[in-house]
Amino acid sequence: MACEKRDCQNDRAAGGDKTPHSETRVAINVTETTINPIPMIERRRIEAAILKHVYDTLKTSHGVEIAKKTIADAVRSSSIEQAKEFALKVGGKTSMQTFIDRQALWKIGGAMEMEVKEQTETSYVFNVTRCRYAEMYRDMGLGEIGHLLSCQRDATFCEGYDKRLKLTRTQTIMQGASYCDFNYKLDGPSSN
Repeated sequence: MACEKRDCQNDRAAGGDKTPHSETRVAINVTETTINPIPMIERRRIEAAILKHVYDTLKTSHGVEIAKKTIADAVRSSSIEQAKEFALKVGGKTSMQTFIDRQALWKIGGAMEMEVKEQTETSYVFNVTRCRYAEMYRDMGLGEIGHLLSCQRDATFCEGYDKRLKLTRTQTIMQGASYCDFNYKLDGPSSN
């Protein structure tokens, strides 16, 4: 955090507000978030806190189905855009390994407990045996749309990250299963 003294002094010279808040100018340290990225679970908590109000408002004004569809569409769009940003971070040279490497952000702080079943250049199969995302959404009173806020992102992320990447999943903890089964496959020629 930094106060740009020149600007504070200029404010005073011009007869501006001399209270302490006028001297507080915040500079965001971008490298801090690059070195210590915000854990994905925290990003999702912040997003969910905002979307909860949108969902509740839409339920009241347009009904449950419209509210769910709107949230699903917005989150899907957001997921694809975020995935494109992740693909750019690897210079567009996506692979199963670069995809797996990105997943560390989703696991920070024990947000997911996983059992990897298979990991190759074209396949990544694992089960999530504990999902703090699901727990968080339930605690926030969002259990009925938790699958829209998180689970649907898993497949739509593939669309933005690498169109060759596909997910097959038959169950999720968020929707009542004891574990989530993930089966990612990478088909087609390399993007390198």
